[in-house]
Amino acid sequence: MVLGGTGYLGRRIGEAFSAGGALVHLVSRTSPAADGPANPRSVPMDLLTAGRRELTAFFGSVRPDVVVNAAGRAWRADEAEMTAGNADLVTRVTESLADLPRPPRLIQLGSVHEYGAGMPGAGTSEEQRPAPVTPYGRTKLLGTRTVLRASAEGGVDGVVLRLANVIGAWVPAGSLFGMVAAHLGEAALARSRGEEPDELRLPPLHAHRDVVDVHDVVDAVRSAATAPQADVSGQVVNVGRGEAVSMRALVHRMVELSGVDLPVVETEPGKPSRTDVEWQQLDVSRALRVLGWQPRRSLDASLRDLIEAAVPAPVNGRK
Repeated sequence: MVLGGTGYLGRRIGEAFSAGGALVHLVSRTSPAADGPANPRSVPMDLLTAGRRELTAFFGSVRPDVVVNAAGRAWRADEAEMTAGNADLVTRVTESLADLPRPPRLIQLGSVHEYGAGMPGAGTSEEQRPAPVTPYGRTKLLGTRTVLRASAEGGVDGVVLRLANVIGAWVPAGSLFGMVAAHLGEAALARSRGEEPDELRLPPLHAHRDVVDVHDVVDAVRSAATAPQADVSGQVVNVGRGEAVSMRALVHRMVELSGVDLPVVETEPGKPSRTDVEWQQLDVSRALRVLGWQPRRSLDASLRDLIEAAVPAPVNGRK
């Protein structure tokens, strides 16, 4: 069962489990896209309003072996909305699962933003005390702590995958990568009409981030679903590339790979545009140890996937 099953990560996770022969239930307020897989069953449910009793009855009727929580709020939401989607929902889900005679494994998708600032030049391990500086990081940390507490005290077999910044085709438009990809697509169309596209204006690109491919994330989730309970239950496991990449260099590489001649302009270079951290790099050694997982896709492969989904084929060289 995938909560948030029609979202960016949830849909791909559902497709992967379905391709592996599992019976998949995608739980979401919205129906899956028309080109989605035939096997997953769409379950319409507003998870933000569903109460503990409703969730317990639903989980009990389906009796899933694995529940992946890919639901939550990130882009274009205030802190109250993030709290409802990233923290309160997790509380109801863990309480409902604990009510079952045989609780399934719960895989909670966490975020690197729970850690806050990393030490430049070093990877952040799961042992570091989190100190988030954004509403998203704070509310995701509340969800993580709920899962860990339920695993320790409530009989829930829960594991948190703390994800780096995820990249790939159709990444959400609210993210930096999605915004850049959308602008490149519009610029390519303008060029094809003989028009001069608008320059790409971005906030200061001073940060270094750990970036992981969406396909690698899906592989990590599948590994967590079958890992021995003794190895992962009650654990936080970092999932990233294990390196920090300059956002400035990454954006310029996107422009280069797109084939679109486009100036990039940073507003007030060198000055932070929001309360955030400048360095994020995950230590992913635990993932290799307990999940047998490591990142496999290159950054260029991820960027090409993203660009091919956003930039018209005649412009980016595809047939």
